[in-house]
Amino acid sequence: MNGHAHLLAFLLCLPGVTPRATGELSVAAYDSIQAALDANPGRMVFVPAGDYPIAEKIRIRGERAGLFGPGRIIQQRPDQPIIEIEGANAAEVHDLTLTRPEGKMETNNEGILAIRCRDLVLENVRVLDNRTRSGAITLRECKGTRISRCSVRNYMRVSVDDRTSSKDWGYAFNCTDGTGISVGYSTGTLIEGNRVIEENLVPTPETKAKYKLGDWVKKNAQKGTFLSQAAWDAAYSDNWQQGSGIIVTAPEVSDLTRIIGNHVENAAQGIDLHSDHVIVANNVIANSFMGMKAMHGSRNVLIIGNQFTRNSLWAIGLMPGAAANAANADGGSIIANNIISDFGHGDAHWIWGDERSPLKFDSGQQPDDPPLTDVVIQGNLVQCIGTPRYKYAVIVAGGPNAPRGLHFSNNLLHPGAAGVSNQELQP
Repeated sequence: MNGHAHLLAFLLCLPGVTPRATGELSVAAYDSIQAALDANPGRMVFVPAGDYPIAEKIRIRGERAGLFGPGRIIQQRPDQPIIEIEGANAAEVHDLTLTRPEGKMETNNEGILAIRCRDLVLENVRVLDNRTRSGAITLRECKGTRISRCSVRNYMRVSVDDRTSSKDWGYAFNCTDGTGISVGYSTGTLIEGNRVIEENLVPTPETKAKYKLGDWVKKNAQKGTFLSQAAWDAAYSDNWQQGSGIIVTAPEVSDLTRIIGNHVENAAQGIDLHSDHVIVANNVIANSFMGMKAMHGSRNVLIIGNQFTRNSLWAIGLMPGAAANAANADGGSIIANNIISDFGHGDAHWIWGDERSPLKFDSGQQPDDPPLTDVVIQGNLVQCIGTPRYKYAVIVAGGPNAPRGLHFSNNLLHPGAAGVSNQELQP
Protein backbone atom coordinates (compact mmCIF):
# COMPACT_ATOMS: atom_id res chain seq x y z
CA MET A 1 0.00 0.00 0.00
CA ASN A 2 1.50 3.38 -1.00
CA GLY A 3 1.62 6.48 1.21
CA HIS A 4 -1.53 7.99 -0.28
CA ALA A 5 -3.45 4.78 0.27
CA HIS A 6 -2.26 4.61 3.89
CA LEU A 7 -3.49 8.20 4.42
CA LEU A 8 -6.83 7.41 2.78
CA ALA A 9 -7.37 4.38 5.00
CA PHE A 10 -6.48 6.40 8.10
CA LEU A 11 -8.82 9.27 7.22
CA LEU A 12 -11.74 6.95 6.57
CA CYS A 13 -11.43 5.66 10.13
CA LEU A 14 -11.93 9.13 11.61
CA PRO A 15 -15.43 10.05 12.85
CA GLY A 16 -17.32 12.33 10.52
CA VAL A 17 -14.97 11.81 7.56
CA THR A 18 -16.58 10.62 4.35
CA PRO A 19 -14.90 9.52 1.10
CA ARG A 20 -15.61 13.00 -0.31
CA ALA A 21 -13.54 14.46 2.53
CA THR A 22 -10.43 12.44 1.79
CA GLY A 23 -9.54 14.10 -1.50
CA GLU A 24 -7.80 17.39 -2.06
CA LEU A 25 -10.92 19.53 -1.63
CA SER A 26 -10.36 20.46 2.01
CA VAL A 27 -10.00 23.95 3.36
CA ALA A 28 -6.93 22.68 5.22
CA ALA A 29 -4.96 22.94 1.96
CA TYR A 30 -5.74 26.65 1.51
CA ASP A 31 -5.16 29.91 3.34
CA SER A 32 -8.86 30.33 4.07
CA ILE A 33 -12.28 28.85 3.49
CA GLN A 34 -12.95 31.52 0.86
CA ALA A 35 -9.69 30.70 -0.94
CA ALA A 36 -10.70 27.03 -1.07
CA LEU A 37 -14.09 27.89 -2.58
CA ASP A 38 -12.60 30.31 -5.10
CA ALA A 39 -10.02 27.74 -6.22
CA ASN A 40 -12.65 25.03 -6.73
CA PRO A 41 -15.73 26.53 -8.40
CA GLY A 42 -18.65 24.15 -8.64
CA ARG A 43 -17.21 21.78 -6.04
CA MET A 44 -18.10 20.81 -2.49
CA VAL A 45 -15.31 21.71 -0.06
CA PHE A 46 -14.72 19.89 3.22
CA VAL A 47 -14.24 21.83 6.47
CA PRO A 48 -12.41 19.60 9.00
CA ALA A 49 -13.09 19.75 12.74
CA GLY A 50 -11.78 22.87 14.43
CA ASP A 51 -12.50 26.57 14.77
CA TYR A 52 -12.28 28.90 11.76
CA PRO A 53 -12.44 32.60 12.71
CA ILE A 54 -13.42 34.85 9.80
CA ALA A 55 -13.61 38.64 9.38
CA GLU A 56 -15.51 38.71 6.08
CA LYS A 57 -18.60 36.83 4.98
CA ILE A 58 -18.00 33.56 3.14
CA ARG A 59 -19.41 33.80 -0.39
CA ILE A 60 -20.80 30.78 -2.23
CA ARG A 61 -21.63 31.27 -5.90
CA GLY A 62 -22.16 29.30 -9.09
CA GLU A 63 -23.27 25.74 -9.80
CA ARG A 64 -23.19 22.88 -7.25
CA ALA A 65 -20.75 24.63 -4.92
CA GLY A 66 -20.81 24.43 -1.15
CA LEU A 67 -19.31 23.53 2.19
CA PHE A 68 -19.64 20.54 4.51
CA GLY A 69 -17.94 19.05 7.52
CA PRO A 70 -17.69 19.22 11.31
CA GLY A 71 -15.85 22.58 11.47
CA ARG A 72 -17.05 25.63 13.38
CA ILE A 73 -17.00 28.98 11.57
CA ILE A 74 -16.84 32.00 13.89
CA GLN A 75 -17.69 35.40 12.42
CA GLN A 76 -15.74 38.14 14.23
CA ARG A 77 -17.56 41.11 12.68
CA PRO A 78 -21.14 42.01 13.62
CA ASP A 79 -21.54 44.00 10.37
CA GLN A 80 -21.14 40.86 8.22
CA PRO A 81 -23.26 37.74 7.64
CA ILE A 82 -21.47 34.46 8.23
CA ILE A 83 -22.27 32.79 4.88
CA GLU A 84 -23.84 34.47 1.85
CA ILE A 85 -25.09 32.32 -1.03
CA GLU A 86 -26.15 34.31 -4.06
CA GLY A 87 -27.26 33.29 -7.54
CA ALA A 88 -26.27 29.68 -6.87
CA ASN A 89 -27.81 26.59 -8.42
CA ALA A 90 -27.91 23.32 -6.42
CA ALA A 91 -25.54 24.65 -3.76
CA GLU A 92 -25.26 22.81 -0.44
CA VAL A 93 -24.19 23.62 3.11
CA HIS A 94 -24.36 20.84 5.67
CA ASP A 95 -23.06 19.68 9.04
CA LEU A 96 -21.29 22.97 9.85
CA THR A 97 -21.60 25.08 13.00
CA LEU A 98 -21.89 28.85 12.48
CA THR A 99 -21.56 31.23 15.41
CA ARG A 100 -20.22 34.52 16.75
CA PRO A 101 -17.86 35.09 19.73
CA GLU A 102 -18.78 36.40 23.15
CA GLY A 103 -19.24 40.17 23.03
CA LYS A 104 -19.99 40.15 19.29
CA MET A 105 -23.13 38.04 19.15
CA GLU A 106 -25.54 40.93 18.56
CA THR A 107 -25.80 41.86 14.90
CA ASN A 108 -28.19 43.09 12.22
CA ASN A 109 -26.97 40.34 9.88
CA GLU A 110 -27.68 36.71 9.13
CA GLY A 111 -25.99 33.43 9.88
CA ILE A 112 -26.87 32.21 6.38
CA LEU A 113 -28.24 34.59 3.76
CA ALA A 114 -29.38 33.03 0.46
CA ILE A 115 -30.45 35.31 -2.41
CA ARG A 116 -31.86 34.23 -5.77
CA CYS A 117 -30.83 30.59 -5.41
CA ARG A 118 -32.38 27.50 -6.95
CA ASP A 119 -32.46 23.99 -5.43
CA LEU A 120 -30.39 25.05 -2.42
CA VAL A 121 -29.92 22.50 0.39
CA LEU A 122 -29.16 23.49 3.99
CA GLU A 123 -28.94 20.39 6.15
CA ASN A 124 -27.84 19.68 9.72
CA VAL A 125 -26.38 23.17 10.06
CA ARG A 126 -26.16 24.74 13.53
CA VAL A 127 -26.54 28.52 13.76
CA LEU A 128 -25.77 29.45 17.35
CA ASP A 129 -25.82 32.88 19.04
CA ASN A 130 -26.35 34.82 15.83
CA ARG A 131 -28.54 37.34 17.67
CA THR A 132 -30.11 39.44 14.98
CA ARG A 133 -33.21 41.49 14.24
CA SER A 134 -33.05 39.79 10.83
CA GLY A 135 -33.19 35.99 10.37
CA ALA A 136 -30.55 33.50 11.51
CA ILE A 137 -31.28 31.58 8.28
CA THR A 138 -32.75 33.83 5.59
CA LEU A 139 -33.97 33.10 2.05
CA ARG A 140 -34.86 35.82 -0.45
CA GLU A 141 -36.16 35.19 -3.96
CA CYS A 142 -35.24 31.50 -3.90
CA LYS A 143 -36.86 28.50 -5.58
CA GLY A 144 -36.95 24.92 -4.39
CA THR A 145 -34.88 25.33 -1.22
CA ARG A 146 -34.74 22.57 1.40
CA ILE A 147 -33.88 23.45 5.01
CA SER A 148 -33.62 20.18 6.94
CA ARG A 149 -32.59 19.16 10.45
CA CYS A 150 -30.90 22.46 11.21
CA SER A 151 -30.59 23.88 14.72
CA VAL A 152 -31.03 27.59 15.39
CA ARG A 153 -30.42 28.63 18.97
CA ASN A 154 -30.45 32.08 20.63
CA TYR A 155 -31.29 34.20 17.60
CA MET A 156 -33.03 37.18 19.27
CA ARG A 157 -31.71 40.57 20.40
CA VAL A 158 -32.93 43.76 22.02
CA SER A 159 -33.92 46.28 19.36
CA VAL A 160 -36.29 49.11 18.46
CA ASP A 161 -39.37 48.51 16.30
CA ASP A 162 -39.67 51.80 14.38
CA ARG A 163 -43.14 52.35 12.89
CA THR A 164 -42.91 56.13 12.57
CA SER A 165 -42.87 55.97 8.75
CA SER A 166 -46.37 54.45 8.73
CA LYS A 167 -49.44 56.61 9.24
CA ASP A 168 -51.18 53.50 10.57
CA TRP A 169 -48.85 53.34 13.61
CA GLY A 170 -46.62 56.42 13.99
CA TYR A 171 -44.38 55.38 16.87
CA ALA A 172 -41.27 53.35 17.78
CA PHE A 173 -40.78 51.15 20.85
CA ASN A 174 -38.21 49.00 22.61
CA CYS A 175 -38.58 45.30 21.87
CA THR A 176 -36.94 41.95 21.57
CA ASP A 177 -36.71 40.94 17.93
CA GLY A 178 -35.30 38.26 15.68
CA THR A 179 -36.36 35.27 13.59
CA GLY A 180 -34.95 31.77 13.41
CA ILE A 181 -35.82 30.89 9.79
CA SER A 182 -37.02 33.69 7.50
CA VAL A 183 -38.31 33.06 3.96
CA GLY A 184 -39.38 35.89 1.66
CA TYR A 185 -40.36 36.12 -2.03
CA SER A 186 -39.64 32.40 -2.43
CA THR A 187 -41.48 29.40 -3.85
CA GLY A 188 -41.38 25.65 -3.31
CA THR A 189 -39.60 25.85 0.05
CA LEU A 190 -39.39 22.80 2.33
CA ILE A 191 -38.67 23.52 6.01
CA GLU A 192 -38.51 20.18 7.83
CA GLY A 193 -37.24 18.71 11.07
CA ASN A 194 -35.52 21.86 12.35
CA ARG A 195 -35.14 23.02 15.95
CA VAL A 196 -35.56 26.75 16.60
CA ILE A 197 -35.06 27.60 20.26
CA GLU A 198 -34.51 30.85 22.15
CA GLU A 199 -33.00 30.59 25.63
CA ASN A 200 -31.33 33.95 26.13
CA LEU A 201 -34.24 36.44 25.98
CA VAL A 202 -37.33 35.15 27.73
CA PRO A 203 -40.35 37.35 28.55
CA THR A 204 -39.94 37.80 32.29
CA PRO A 205 -40.83 40.98 34.21
CA GLU A 206 -37.13 41.32 34.98
CA THR A 207 -36.19 41.28 31.28
CA LYS A 208 -38.91 43.83 30.53
CA ALA A 209 -37.70 46.17 33.26
CA LYS A 210 -34.01 45.80 32.36
CA TYR A 211 -34.49 46.84 28.73
CA LYS A 212 -37.63 49.03 29.15
CA LEU A 213 -39.42 46.77 26.70
CA GLY A 214 -42.63 48.15 25.27
CA ASP A 215 -41.80 51.75 26.14
CA TRP A 216 -42.11 54.14 23.20
CA VAL A 217 -38.92 55.94 22.20
CA LYS A 218 -40.40 58.00 19.33
CA LYS A 219 -43.86 59.33 18.57
CA ASN A 220 -45.22 61.21 15.57
CA ALA A 221 -47.23 64.40 15.95
CA GLN A 222 -50.28 62.64 14.46
CA LYS A 223 -51.90 59.59 16.06
CA GLY A 224 -51.66 56.36 14.06
CA THR A 225 -54.93 55.31 12.42
CA PHE A 226 -54.75 51.78 13.87
CA LEU A 227 -54.58 53.07 17.46
CA SER A 228 -57.14 54.19 20.00
CA GLN A 229 -56.55 57.48 21.77
CA ALA A 230 -55.98 55.57 25.02
CA ALA A 231 -53.23 53.47 23.45
CA TRP A 232 -51.65 56.58 21.92
CA ASP A 233 -51.66 58.41 25.25
CA ALA A 234 -50.24 55.39 27.11
CA ALA A 235 -47.15 55.34 24.85
CA TYR A 236 -46.64 51.65 25.61
CA SER A 237 -46.94 48.49 23.46
CA ASP A 238 -47.53 45.12 25.08
CA ASN A 239 -46.45 43.29 21.89
CA TRP A 240 -42.77 43.95 22.62
CA GLN A 241 -41.94 40.36 21.73
CA GLN A 242 -41.33 40.69 17.99
CA GLY A 243 -40.01 38.20 15.45
CA SER A 244 -40.86 34.55 14.78
CA GLY A 245 -39.46 31.08 15.03
CA ILE A 246 -40.33 30.57 11.35
CA ILE A 247 -41.76 33.19 8.99
CA VAL A 248 -42.75 32.88 5.33
CA THR A 249 -43.68 36.28 3.95
CA ALA A 250 -44.26 38.32 0.79
CA PRO A 251 -47.98 38.05 0.01
CA GLU A 252 -48.87 37.04 -3.57
CA VAL A 253 -45.26 35.95 -4.23
CA SER A 254 -44.24 33.31 -1.68
CA ASP A 255 -46.04 30.10 -2.59
CA LEU A 256 -46.04 26.31 -2.24
CA THR A 257 -44.31 26.05 1.14
CA ARG A 258 -44.12 22.98 3.40
CA ILE A 259 -43.37 23.47 7.11
CA ILE A 260 -43.22 19.95 8.53
CA GLY A 261 -42.01 18.34 11.74
CA ASN A 262 -40.19 21.33 13.24
CA HIS A 263 -39.73 22.12 16.94
CA VAL A 264 -40.12 25.81 17.85
CA GLU A 265 -39.70 26.82 21.48
CA ASN A 266 -39.73 30.15 23.36
CA ALA A 267 -40.39 32.17 20.21
CA ALA A 268 -42.48 35.32 20.04
CA GLN A 269 -44.61 34.06 17.14
CA GLY A 270 -44.04 30.37 16.50
CA ILE A 271 -44.97 30.30 12.79
CA ASP A 272 -45.96 33.46 10.89
CA LEU A 273 -47.43 33.13 7.39
CA HIS A 274 -48.13 35.73 4.72
CA SER A 275 -48.21 33.34 1.78
CA ASP A 276 -50.32 30.91 -0.25
CA HIS A 277 -50.61 27.12 -0.58
CA VAL A 278 -48.85 26.25 2.66
CA ILE A 279 -48.75 22.96 4.56
CA VAL A 280 -48.11 23.31 8.30
CA ALA A 281 -48.00 19.74 9.63
CA ASN A 282 -46.67 17.78 12.61
CA ASN A 283 -44.84 20.69 14.21
CA VAL A 284 -44.40 21.33 17.93
CA ILE A 285 -44.83 24.97 18.98
CA ALA A 286 -44.03 25.32 22.68
CA ASN A 287 -44.13 28.36 24.97
CA SER A 288 -44.49 30.93 22.19
CA PHE A 289 -46.86 33.77 23.02
CA MET A 290 -48.52 33.16 19.64
CA GLY A 291 -48.54 29.63 18.25
CA MET A 292 -49.07 30.55 14.61
CA LYS A 293 -50.94 32.98 12.44
CA ALA A 294 -51.80 33.29 8.75
CA MET A 295 -52.78 36.72 7.42
CA HIS A 296 -52.17 39.42 4.77
CA GLY A 297 -53.84 37.33 2.08
CA SER A 298 -52.77 33.81 3.09
CA ARG A 299 -54.82 31.48 0.90
CA ASN A 300 -55.17 27.69 0.99
CA VAL A 301 -53.28 26.98 4.19
CA LEU A 302 -53.47 23.42 5.56
CA ILE A 303 -52.80 23.33 9.32
CA ILE A 304 -52.88 19.69 10.39
CA GLY A 305 -51.61 17.47 13.17
CA ASN A 306 -49.60 20.03 15.13
CA GLN A 307 -48.95 20.31 18.87
CA PHE A 308 -49.46 23.79 20.35
CA THR A 309 -48.59 23.96 24.03
CA ARG A 310 -48.24 26.80 26.56
CA ASN A 311 -49.22 29.60 24.18
CA SER A 312 -50.52 32.85 25.69
CA LEU A 313 -52.21 35.12 23.10
CA TRP A 314 -53.60 32.49 20.75
CA ALA A 315 -52.48 29.12 19.43
CA ILE A 316 -53.94 29.34 15.91
CA GLY A 317 -55.07 32.63 14.41
CA LEU A 318 -56.39 33.43 10.93
CA MET A 319 -57.17 37.00 9.91
CA PRO A 320 -56.88 39.49 7.05
CA GLY A 321 -54.19 42.14 7.22
CA ALA A 322 -53.27 45.39 5.52
CA ALA A 323 -51.79 43.53 2.53
CA ALA A 324 -55.07 41.72 1.81
CA ASN A 325 -57.22 42.93 -1.07
CA ALA A 326 -59.90 41.63 -3.41
CA ALA A 327 -57.33 39.73 -5.47
CA ASN A 328 -55.43 38.58 -2.39
CA ALA A 329 -57.96 37.41 0.20
CA ASP A 330 -57.48 35.11 3.17
CA GLY A 331 -59.22 31.75 3.41
CA GLY A 332 -59.91 28.50 1.65
CA SER A 333 -58.01 26.83 4.48
CA ILE A 334 -58.29 23.79 6.77
CA ILE A 335 -57.45 23.48 10.46
CA ALA A 336 -57.62 19.81 11.42
CA ASN A 337 -56.49 17.35 14.08
CA ASN A 338 -54.36 19.77 16.08
CA ILE A 339 -53.89 19.55 19.86
CA ILE A 340 -53.82 22.76 21.90
CA SER A 341 -52.82 22.14 25.51
CA ASP A 342 -51.92 24.18 28.60
CA PHE A 343 -53.04 27.39 26.92
CA GLY A 344 -52.24 30.41 29.08
CA HIS A 345 -49.47 28.63 30.97
CA GLY A 346 -46.56 30.05 28.95
CA ASP A 347 -43.93 32.50 30.17
CA ALA A 348 -45.76 35.43 28.52
CA HIS A 349 -49.10 34.83 30.27
CA TRP A 350 -48.44 37.68 32.71
CA ILE A 351 -48.38 40.09 29.73
CA TRP A 352 -51.60 38.95 28.07
CA GLY A 353 -53.84 37.77 30.91
CA ASP A 354 -56.93 35.56 30.66
CA GLU A 355 -58.92 37.49 28.03
CA ARG A 356 -57.34 35.49 25.18
CA SER A 357 -58.29 32.41 23.18
CA PRO A 358 -56.66 29.28 21.76
CA LEU A 359 -58.42 29.72 18.38
CA LYS A 360 -58.97 33.17 16.88
CA PHE A 361 -60.67 34.20 13.63
CA ASP A 362 -60.41 37.94 13.24
CA SER A 363 -61.64 40.77 11.06
CA GLY A 364 -59.25 42.89 9.01
CA GLN A 365 -56.81 45.55 10.10
CA GLN A 366 -58.39 48.03 7.69
CA PRO A 367 -62.08 48.54 6.78
CA ASP A 368 -61.54 47.54 3.15
CA ASP A 369 -59.78 44.25 3.95
CA PRO A 370 -61.83 41.39 2.45
CA PRO A 371 -63.11 39.05 5.16
CA LEU A 372 -61.55 35.72 6.00
CA THR A 373 -63.74 33.23 4.11
CA ASP A 374 -64.24 29.46 3.85
CA VAL A 375 -62.34 27.72 6.62
CA VAL A 376 -62.93 24.14 7.78
CA ILE A 377 -62.15 23.54 11.46
CA GLN A 378 -62.47 19.86 12.35
CA GLY A 379 -61.15 17.24 14.72
CA ASN A 380 -59.17 19.65 16.89
CA LEU A 381 -58.69 19.32 20.64
CA VAL A 382 -58.40 22.22 23.07
CA GLN A 383 -57.66 20.62 26.42
CA CYS A 384 -57.66 22.44 29.73
CA ILE A 385 -56.65 20.88 33.05
CA GLY A 386 -57.85 22.90 36.01
CA THR A 387 -59.20 26.45 35.83
CA PRO A 388 -59.02 27.77 32.26
CA ARG A 389 -56.71 30.70 31.57
CA TYR A 390 -58.78 31.87 28.62
CA LYS A 391 -62.20 33.45 28.22
CA TYR A 392 -63.38 31.41 25.21
CA ALA A 393 -61.88 28.43 23.43
CA VAL A 394 -62.80 30.17 20.14
CA ILE A 395 -63.19 33.86 19.33
CA VAL A 396 -64.83 34.91 16.05
CA ALA A 397 -64.71 38.66 15.40
CA GLY A 398 -67.80 40.61 14.47
CA GLY A 399 -68.28 43.70 12.34
CA PRO A 400 -68.84 44.37 8.64
CA ASN A 401 -65.82 42.35 7.46
CA ALA A 402 -66.18 39.56 10.03
CA PRO A 403 -65.12 36.03 9.01
CA ARG A 404 -67.54 34.14 6.77
CA GLY A 405 -68.01 30.50 5.97
CA LEU A 406 -66.38 29.00 9.07
CA HIS A 407 -67.41 25.34 9.39
CA PHE A 408 -66.81 23.54 12.72
CA SER A 409 -67.19 19.77 13.14
CA ASN A 410 -66.00 17.01 15.48
CA ASN A 411 -63.88 19.31 17.64
CA LEU A 412 -63.44 18.80 21.38
CA LEU A 413 -63.12 22.30 22.83
CA HIS A 414 -62.89 22.62 26.60
CA PRO A 415 -64.80 25.81 27.47
CA GLY A 416 -63.06 28.90 28.73
CA ALA A 417 -64.23 30.97 31.68
CA ALA A 418 -67.07 32.42 29.55
CA GLY A 419 -67.85 29.37 27.40
CA VAL A 420 -66.78 27.59 24.22
CA SER A 421 -67.16 30.53 21.84
CA ASN A 422 -68.25 34.16 21.77
CA GLN A 423 -70.52 33.27 18.81
CA GLU A 424 -72.48 30.20 17.82
CA LEU A 425 -70.24 27.82 15.90
CA GLN A 426 -71.77 26.82 12.56
CA PRO A 427 -71.44 23.15 11.53
